[in-house]
Amino acid sequence: MTGIGVAALFFLVPVALLLVIPLGAAILVYRMCRRRAKHFGYASTLAYLRAAPRTDDERRDAADFAMKGLVLCLLGLISAPVVLFGLVPLFYGGRKLVYAALGLGLVDDRA
Repeated sequence: MTGIGVAALFFLVPVALLLVIPLGAAILVYRMCRRRAKHFGYASTLAYLRAAPRTDDERRDAADFAMKGLVLCLLGLISAPVVLFGLVPLFYGGRKLVYAALGLGLVDDRA
């Protein structure tokens, strides 16, 4: 019974990491968005992502969301596909922060 050779191991581990890390990041971002949408009482995840923050808790959450997106983008330096998953929370969290800073709480962007 022969095991996996060392050369095959050096080939399989990076390939597995390139598949596992982005998949894990995608699942993390999806679950994070879904959980926050339910916590703040939105009908759907998309409604949560589009809405301007209404309370201080939502503003704090938007800042946290943007920072987590930035961290995921920085992890993209290790595994490039992770950048794509970090851009979603970075964009929506940053957008919510800008809305809150400008006082645009009544913005409805159903275009």
